[in-house]
Parts: sequence; C-alpha cells; structure tokens
Amino acid sequence: MTEIVEKLYKTGDLSDSELKSLIECGDEKTAELLRKYADETRQKHYGKKVFLRGLIEVSSYCKNDCLYCGLRRSNKNAERYRLSREEILSCCETGYELGFRTFVMQGGEDSSFTDDFMCSLISEIRQKYPDCAITLSLGERSYESYKRMKDAGADRYLLRHEAACGELYSKLHPSEMSLENRKNCLKNLKELGYQTGAGFMVGAPYQTTENIIEDLRFLQELQPQMIGIGPFISHHDTEFAECENGSLYLTLRLLGIIRLMFPKVLLPATTALGTINPQGRELGLKTGCNVVMPNLSPVKVRKKYDLYDNKICTGEESAECRGCLERRVNSAGYEIVSERGDFIK
Repeated sequence: MTEIVEKLYKTGDLSDSELKSLIECGDEKTAELLRKYADETRQKHYGKKVFLRGLIEVSSYCKNDCLYCGLRRSNKNAERYRLSREEILSCCETGYELGFRTFVMQGGEDSSFTDDFMCSLISEIRQKYPDCAITLSLGERSYESYKRMKDAGADRYLLRHEAACGELYSKLHPSEMSLENRKNCLKNLKELGYQTGAGFMVGAPYQTTENIIEDLRFLQELQPQMIGIGPFISHHDTEFAECENGSLYLTLRLLGIIRLMFPKVLLPATTALGTINPQGRELGLKTGCNVVMPNLSPVKVRKKYDLYDNKICTGEESAECRGCLERRVNSAGYEIVSERGDFIK
C-alpha cells in the first residue's frame, strides 16, 4: 500500500481502484506515510503558517430542508435568530482587534439577507478593513446576486457540494433541491472570480467509497481554491438522528489524500473534526490542514446555530476561542499568522 502513497505524492493522482484501496486501507504504517507526505506538501507551499478565518454565523433561519441539518426549516425545535447589521460589524471590529484578517459570514438560506442588505454591508466592511478578505457562505443564490456581492467587495465564497453523486445527493436533500443547481452555482462563483470553496461530508448516511471517489473527481474538475471536509455528525431532530457519525480516521485519511491531490489548496481543520475527537483539529493540522475557523459570533447565539449535536466552542467569548485555538495550533507544531491567507496561484 505504501507504493500507492508514494505514487500519489509524486504524481498527485491515482486510478479509481488505487484510490479505493487507499481510502479503505486501515494500515497504520500507510496512514503515517500519508500524514508525513501531506505535512511535507503543505509546508512546501505554506510553511508552518495556519490562517485564521473569523466565523460570523449570521442567521439560523433557512428555507431549505436538508435531511441531515439541525437548521432545516421543518425542525420546529430550532431556535431561530438573525444578526443585525450592527451586530455583524461589531463582530468584525472584535475580530480585527484580535488579529483576524478574514471574516466569514455564514448562515442558512435566509431571504432577509437580500442583495441590497448584503452589498451595503460588504461595502462597509471593505471600506473599514481594506486589508481583510471577505468570505461568504450563504448557500445557493443567482448569478446576478453573486456578481453584485463580488462587485461590492466580497473575495471568497464557500459552498459545499455535499455529494457529487446525484443519487446520494437526492437521499440527503429534499426533492426541490438539485445537484445540478449546486454545481451551476459553483461554476458561476468560479467564473465571477471568487476564491471558491467546495467540499463534502465524510461518512454521510448511504455514502460509499465510490461516492467519495466521485467527490474527488468532481473537485479535480472544479479546481476550487478551498476544500472543506468534515465528518458527518448526526442531529437529534433529523431523520438521521440514529445514524453513526463519520470516522476520525477516514476523515484524516481523506485530508491527506486531498492535500496530495491539491498541493496548494486551503484546507481547514474543521470544528466538526474537533467535535468527534478532542485532538481532532490538531491531527488535521498534522495531516495537511492549514486553516482554522474560530467563532466570532456573539455568545448569546452560538448554541442556536445548531447544525449537529455536541458542537464545540459554543460558550466561549471570541478572545477565548482565538486563544484556545492558538494554543492548540502551537501544540501541534504550527503558528497562527495575522494574514489574509490567500490561495497561492
């Protein structure tokens, strides 16, 4: 199996059968070699730098009914909120003082966040913090909407494709949502010049190794600047409540594979990874990750942004969250930097 890892390290690609063997391999020697090469590759391009992304969870309202998500519209037990313009700007101010140079506004697909509202807000953030990157993660919108927000000053957009296989996508989403539209949105974002992020859940219900390979092939086709993957974690108010959570070790294996397939990609060690294992984010950093996303949201709303059960860091102030992550990053042998952390072209 080590020869397959060697080939991936040297060429950046494998056949489907080789990928299947590597994804399903549980051998510790192979895992360690993959980790070693992934870390070498990220350090070749980014050194020991870890980039901060200040996460602002702007709304827990969502028009969609994704079967795995605690924010789904049919969840009558969800506590809903939306941040005001003033609250979002206050989060940015706090984050800037703490050394953040990227702000990520993330939320459910909430119709209250109109193009006019978002463009005005983006323009003000751009004016106040010209040295910062503005990232959006607000779901599927029209080409015109994406264009207006890009023209207003947005730099990046995160939109996980979730599943590149149509059959699997339909099992995870309501019938009114389509994989074709999701892929078209990603294509539009790339065309408009956003630094674009895609990604998928690891260990989602019904997911097979072949599905994961299809995800990797789609990412090769899309060539995003950012790839976000994390383990599936169930939520008690969804029909997948009793499903087994995604595996730490499979997620780490895939992070290593992605780093070798996409040497320069921006790759986060996600909150979900830290939720399924106390050392999850540190292990992610040691396996090719170079981004962490501390929470800048007001503490009063953090528990309400309830995507999955047992989410960590919901009770910490922003400074605590940043300090905790800095200690974790340092303990893993890396260093947090106050930079925008753009993709290396």
